[in-house]
Amino acid sequence: MGIASLAYDERSQDLACLESDVTHKESSVSVHAQNAVARLNLTEYRNIRHLRLESEARVVVLSGPNGAGKTNILESISFLSPGRGLRRARLTEVVRRGGAEGWAVAAHVRDPRGMTEIGTGLALGEKGVERRLVKIDGRTVRGTAPLTQAVTVNWLTPQMDRLFIEGPGPRRRFLDRLVYGFDGEHASRVSAYDRALRERSQLLRNDRGDSAWLSALEDAMATHGVAVAAARREAIARLASGMKAGVSPFPSAQVTADGDVERWLDDMPAIDVEVRFREALESARQRDAQTGGAGTGPHRTDFAVRHVEKDMPAAECSTGEQKALLVSIVLADARLQEARLGRAPLLLLDEVTAHLDAERREALFVLLAARSAQTWITGTDRLMFDELGPAAQRFEVNDGRVTAHPD
Repeated sequence: MGIASLAYDERSQDLACLESDVTHKESSVSVHAQNAVARLNLTEYRNIRHLRLESEARVVVLSGPNGAGKTNILESISFLSPGRGLRRARLTEVVRRGGAEGWAVAAHVRDPRGMTEIGTGLALGEKGVERRLVKIDGRTVRGTAPLTQAVTVNWLTPQMDRLFIEGPGPRRRFLDRLVYGFDGEHASRVSAYDRALRERSQLLRNDRGDSAWLSALEDAMATHGVAVAAARREAIARLASGMKAGVSPFPSAQVTADGDVERWLDDMPAIDVEVRFREALESARQRDAQTGGAGTGPHRTDFAVRHVEKDMPAAECSTGEQKALLVSIVLADARLQEARLGRAPLLLLDEVTAHLDAERREALFVLLAARSAQTWITGTDRLMFDELGPAAQRFEVNDGRVTAHPD
């Protein structure tokens, strides 16, 4: 099956002919979300051949055994935003084993402005080159940045439980995810910066001393890199302000963007920082040729977090406290987006109750039930989520198939 025959537009005959694993025509849940994935269609996605799921509940609970496909459904929703999804998978890794050569996610996303149709999936070009195709309201768009105009998404996964004790890369990506909610062009600038960084590294590694070409790439890195760093600093300032209000009983976090370019922006205008960054790159060509990459730049920035009440780095906190800090940051960011933009992000919380004590778990459920935007949450024990009450709609996932639980 080629990409053209996959379900990117729900008007297409292919989607109309899909056999639904789940169809819930009229939600009996009395509490609806203002921002929601009202309809989700998956085609040839991981262990799911076809799936249609409808819900506008504030909380969608997916329960079932390990390996059933719960996280796959959350991952599919994460592809409604820029980036490589919550697993950072290659596009070809998402194709259902034994299925067609492509996959597709199609969704109806509702917000106060109305309904938006989003489609995305794998397109194989000439010589098998993979690329991601995106359609919004039936029109193909360039890149993934336009997705942020339709919906913003954030998530927590079990892999992120180690976010504070591993290298800075995952923390930096987590910070960028927070930026996307306020700055739809941030994803494009990060991508442009990374592309220039790779091309410069390749030139230096191959000892191709084309000074003009290197200068052009370094100019692009300086322009995009300073914009990336500035957007991160703005996100940090917003988050720091939001953290002052607190999300009891979750701990407050002190957050900083720790990087050379961010520090330079503390002391001088952005135009001067571009000059300094460009000069730093030029003077470091010989060193960077030996070590690879670049010794300075926003690709090395770290997202530093401290537990305010305990006055200690997040990395030194217990596993439960680290999880509570992550929840606190995500909730604070969601509250800020709703207050400033009038639109809260969708939240995807995979096995989020792990490492949370009973008090924090109960508090989290209360907060999720009160959100104006939808939250998708997974767990192996359906009874764990009974405290959510009528705000939640519950589905059972088993071997890639989904069934709705009666209320």
